[in-house]
Amino acid sequence: MSTTKKATSALISVFHKDGLEPLVKKFNELGITIYSTGGTEKFIKDLGINVIPVEDVTSYPSILGGRVKTLHPKVFGGILNRQENENDQAQLTEFDIPQLDIVIVDLYPFEKTVASGAPEQDIIEKIDIGGISLIRAAAKNFKDVLCVSSMEDYSEVLDIITTGNGTTTLEDRKRFAAKSFNVSSHYDTAIFNYFNKEQEETVLKISETNGKALRYGENPHQKGFFYGDFEAMFNKLHGKELSYNNLLDVDAAVNLMGEFKNDEPTFAILKHNNACGLASRETLHQAYVDALAGDPVSAFGGVLISNKEIDLATAEEIHKLFCEVVIAPSFAADALEVLKGKKNRIILVQNDVTLPETLVRTCLNGVLVQDKDHKTDTVADLQNATDTKPTAEEIEDLIFASKLCKHTKSNTIVLAKGKQLCASGTGQTSRVDALNQAIHKAKSFNFDLNGAVMASDAFFPFPDCVEIAGTNGITSVIQPGGSIKDQLSVDYCNENKISMVMTGTRHFKH
Repeated sequence: MSTTKKATSALISVFHKDGLEPLVKKFNELGITIYSTGGTEKFIKDLGINVIPVEDVTSYPSILGGRVKTLHPKVFGGILNRQENENDQAQLTEFDIPQLDIVIVDLYPFEKTVASGAPEQDIIEKIDIGGISLIRAAAKNFKDVLCVSSMEDYSEVLDIITTGNGTTTLEDRKRFAAKSFNVSSHYDTAIFNYFNKEQEETVLKISETNGKALRYGENPHQKGFFYGDFEAMFNKLHGKELSYNNLLDVDAAVNLMGEFKNDEPTFAILKHNNACGLASRETLHQAYVDALAGDPVSAFGGVLISNKEIDLATAEEIHKLFCEVVIAPSFAADALEVLKGKKNRIILVQNDVTLPETLVRTCLNGVLVQDKDHKTDTVADLQNATDTKPTAEEIEDLIFASKLCKHTKSNTIVLAKGKQLCASGTGQTSRVDALNQAIHKAKSFNFDLNGAVMASDAFFPFPDCVEIAGTNGITSVIQPGGSIKDQLSVDYCNENKISMVMTGTRHFKH
């Protein structure tokens, strides 16, 4: 069996025609007979190139408003026949079926139509039937047929056809078959997920066609990949390639700063997915300075993020610090030039992109999926649990600390004062350990905790945390409540004139 095939015919029926012209002209130059339908047929005719309408082969016009054009045995027989099979070839002759060596077909833009907010009927009409069938048939019969299912591949096919003078190799045909099944499976996944929006079927289907190999994973001995449209999310202005760990920190930074998107100038510094510095101020420059003061040691090699354009004064301060990544909605031109002073520093402009509504992670021999934690504690959620009520300033700090607590690894305690992170205890097996860690850290950086507030991601089963907080000058506490021993913590606060509010919402982050 010959693995190299000389193409004598091609079926072309595409939605996207960008880049198609050179390929059609090359086919014509090589004497390859072209069959086509509808708009593609007109496109080819307008180039002055001879094309045979598919309806001349099938003896059927396009019917049902274009829903049925190519679904016919004379089309699929021309694709699916086995060229080394004598019976198949005899049937082609018997039924006057043309051999089809190349199939160039793409699919209606279903995902784009859904994303545009189009009405349901428009979306339904973008479910391709003939196209998906042609792709599957041609890819299945890759031993004899070259299947091209994306306009992104037109230039490569042109090179192959030109170099081979119209011939294709088995290796190329099998490789393009894999590409085609990738296209078809992704398309079907998008359609299923559209119909299963309410999760009536407890089924997980994920398809990401845009993948990129990273230098390595968490460690150099591990492979790493990112699947997604990073370019839609960010404009990378400068710096080295992002690593696996960079991307995890960037994700944590983006999610945290989303809580402060519409607030006054706010700056955060993150390390290993947790904030080590955060402050909101009247100017971004001061927000950065005070965020850095939260932990200037951990900030080394961190990821920085702002909710406002980074100006020159802020950039000059940032430039004094070794940091991996700087993220902002925009950069002043002079600020950008300063930050580019370190060749490896990654500078990202964050675009306004809708993030996924669900979180997915592998677990054991399966996958865990959950809704994203979209709940942000607000003043309206605060329920006074103590006789002493928080002041207006303390309420601002309580909300500030709660937002940060939500995005810090459990068990966590966050200490804040004047809308500045004093310290946090992160990822501890004991809430008492988390609090002691935070207090020790805050004092090591000379924070005065008198008048500070404390946020906890879960309730206090014992009064030990509020006792430790009270003896260190903390005057207000925010926690979800819900322990059968809540009253013990409330009693201590009442006895020591500490205000406590409960939100009713836990924010574990494992």
